Amino acid sequence: MKKLYTFILISIIFFFSCSAPKNEVASPDGKIRLSFKIDDDGFMYYDVKVNDSSFIAPSLLGFEAKNGLNLKNSFSIIKTEFSSKDETWTQIWGENKTIRNNYNEMAVHLANEDSIFLVMCFRLFNDGIGFRYEYKVTDIDSIIITDELTSFNIKENGTSWSIPASFESYEFLYRTLPLNEINDANTPFTFKTESGIYASIHEAALTDFPEMTLRICRTTDNKQQTTDFVEKYESQSSEFKVQLAPYPDRKAKAIFTSGSQRSYATCPYNYSTLSFKTPWRTIQISDKAVGLINSSLILNLNEPCVLEGDLSWIRPMKYVGVWWSMHLGVESWVIDDRHGATTANAKKYIDFAANNNIDAVLFEGWNEGWDSWGGRQNFDFTKPYADFDIDEIMRYAKERNVEIIGHHETGGNIINYENQLDEAYRWTAEKGIHCVKTGYAGGLPDGHNHHGQYNVRHYRKVVETAAKYNITLDVHEPIKPTGIRRTYPNMMTREGARGMEWNAWSEGNPPEHHVILPFTRLLAGPMDYTPGTFDILFENTRNSPQRKKWNDNDRGNSRVNTTLAKQLANWVVLYSPLQMASDMIEHYEGHPAFQFFRDFNPDCDWSEALQGEPGEYIVVVRRAGSDYFLGATTNGSAREVVVPLTFLPENQDFIAIIYSDGDNAHWKTNPTSYKIEKKIISHNDTLYINMAAGGGCAVSFMTLEN
Repeated sequence: MKKLYTFILISIIFFFSCSAPKNEVASPDGKIRLSFKIDDDGFMYYDVKVNDSSFIAPSLLGFEAKNGLNLKNSFSIIKTEFSSKDETWTQIWGENKTIRNNYNEMAVHLANEDSIFLVMCFRLFNDGIGFRYEYKVTDIDSIIITDELTSFNIKENGTSWSIPASFESYEFLYRTLPLNEINDANTPFTFKTESGIYASIHEAALTDFPEMTLRICRTTDNKQQTTDFVEKYESQSSEFKVQLAPYPDRKAKAIFTSGSQRSYATCPYNYSTLSFKTPWRTIQISDKAVGLINSSLILNLNEPCVLEGDLSWIRPMKYVGVWWSMHLGVESWVIDDRHGATTANAKKYIDFAANNNIDAVLFEGWNEGWDSWGGRQNFDFTKPYADFDIDEIMRYAKERNVEIIGHHETGGNIINYENQLDEAYRWTAEKGIHCVKTGYAGGLPDGHNHHGQYNVRHYRKVVETAAKYNITLDVHEPIKPTGIRRTYPNMMTREGARGMEWNAWSEGNPPEHHVILPFTRLLAGPMDYTPGTFDILFENTRNSPQRKKWNDNDRGNSRVNTTLAKQLANWVVLYSPLQMASDMIEHYEGHPAFQFFRDFNPDCDWSEALQGEPGEYIVVVRRAGSDYFLGATTNGSAREVVVPLTFLPENQDFIAIIYSDGDNAHWKTNPTSYKIEKKIISHNDTLYINMAAGGGCAVSFMTLEN
C-alpha cells in the first residue's frame, strides 16, 4: 500500500510540475510583489519587491525535524491557487472598531517523495505580507520540530529598533542600530531601509507553537545554521533567520502528536495524517513610519471571534490600584504592617474611583501565598488574606458602581496555577469579578521557558478558561501579542515590554523609550504600560518612613524620566483598552491636570497615528463616541509639531482642553511644570504643539454639549 501511494504521489507531482504554474502574487494596490520558487534540490524560497525594487532577496523556507522527517526539501509544486478577499469586519473593542481586510492570496501546494504534503500560504495586503506553513504528514504518530529555516534576507542596509532576543523576557531597553550590526532580536523587529521603506517583522496567530526570534546569518555559519542552499543567495546586507524557543532539552522546539492536536486532517486519498499549521510570519511595510502603527495586518491574519452570545462583559475600562506604592516600597504585597491590599485601603480606592469617573480598581497582594515568594511560589487563588474581606469589598464596590480587577500572580508555578485554574475562575466570577490581571514573574517548572510551546499552550488554556466564566484578562510576563484578541476579545491587554515599574526601582526608562514603543512593541497589540505617575521625582515618597528597599536594582537614583504633560499624553499614545492611572491616588487629589484622565475614554471607535518617527516623536489621535483625544510625545529633544485638525468632523465646534509643558519645563530639571488652556476649535484649525525635552502634550476635544 505504501509503494502504491508513493507511485500515485510521484505521478501527481510529475503531472502538475509539467504545467509550470506562475508562483507570484501582488498586493491589491500592486506595490508589493512576492515570488515563490524551488531550486533543483527542491528547497523553497521566496523574495519580495516593493515599488519594483528588491526588498527581501531570495530567502530560505522550511523546517528541520527529528527521525529523518524531511520538511525542508525535495519538494515539487503540485498546483498553485489564487484568491482574493475584500471585506469589512467589526470588533467589540480596539484602536478601530471597523477594520478592512483586503488581500490577495497565493496557496502553493507541494509534496515530496517522503509523503509530505505542504501548502505554503502567502497573503499580500497593501500594508505588508503574511505567510505560513500548513504541513500534512502521512503514516506518523509524532512530529518533533528541531529548527525553522525561514529567513528574511533584507536587501538594503538601514536603521533598526529592537530588543535582544530572549525566550524569558521582553523587559529590555530598545537599541537603535544599523541593520548590519544586529546579532539577534525579538519581534516586532522594526527597521527603515536606506531607500526609505519602513517595515516590521513579527508573527500572527501564535496559538500552538514556540515564539520566533531572529538571528543574523553570517557566511561563516550558514552551513551550520541552515543549508548550503543559503550560500547560493548570500545577502548583500542583512539576512536574519528564525530561532524558535526550545523545550528544556534544547533539541526539540515544537512537538505535535495525535493526542496533542485539536483536530485532524486527511490527505486526498484518505490516508491518516498528522498536521500542523505554523503562525503567520509577517512583514508590515509602509512608506511612512506611522503607516506601521495604522496597519491592521496582524489582526487580519487571526481567526474571527469565537465567543458567542452577549459579550457586554468585555469592555474597556480606566482603573487605579494598589500597585505603584508597592513598587516604590511604601506598601507591601505580603500581610504585614505595610500591607497594601486591605479592606480599608480597598474602600479608599473604590471611593476615589467612584468620585473621578474611573471604572475599576486593581488589588495585588490580596491572596495567600505571597509569603512563599523566593522558593517555588504557591499561591491560593480563592483564599484572601485575613485583612482583605472580599465579600465586604465586593458589596461596597457594587454599591459605588465600581468594578474590581482581580489578580493572579503565579510566580511562574504553572503546575500550581493549572491545578486551580477552573475553580479559581469559577470562584472569581461568583464573587462578581469580571477582569483578572495575571503574572508570571518567576522561573517555570522543569526548565521550560516563558516563550516556548509549553507556555504558549498554557496562555491559550487560561484565555479559554477565562472566557468560559466571562472574565477578561490583563497578562503580565506574557507571551507577546500576535492578534489573538480578535479570536478571543477577552484577551484585552498585556505587558510584554519594559513598563512603568522600572522607574520605581532602577535608573528608569529614558525619554526615547516611549517614542520607540509605538513603532515596535505596540505593533503587536495593546500594552499595559501603566502610565500616569504625577510624583515624578518621588518627592512625596522617597523619604517616607514606611519605604523599604526591596529590589536590588534600586540604587537610589530612581525617578520618572518624563515631564508631567508626557505622562498625560502617554494615556493616548501607549494604547491599552484597560488604561491605568498608576500613581498613588493621594497624588491626584486636587490636581488640575488629572482632569484629563477623568475625561479620557479608552473605548476607542477610531484611531490614527498622524505623525512620528521611531525614537524621535509621535502624534496620535483617538475618537471615543463624539469626543477626541490627542497625545503627542517627544524624546530627549524639545520640538514643535504642527497638527492640522482635519480629523475633526466638519461644521462642528469643539472645546479643546490643552495640557502642555510649561515654558521652562524639562524632563530632567523641571519635569512637573505644565499649563492648561481652553479654546474653541474646529476642523479648519491647526494646533501648534511645543514640547519640552522629554515632554508631551495631551488634548481633549469635547463636543460643546458636554
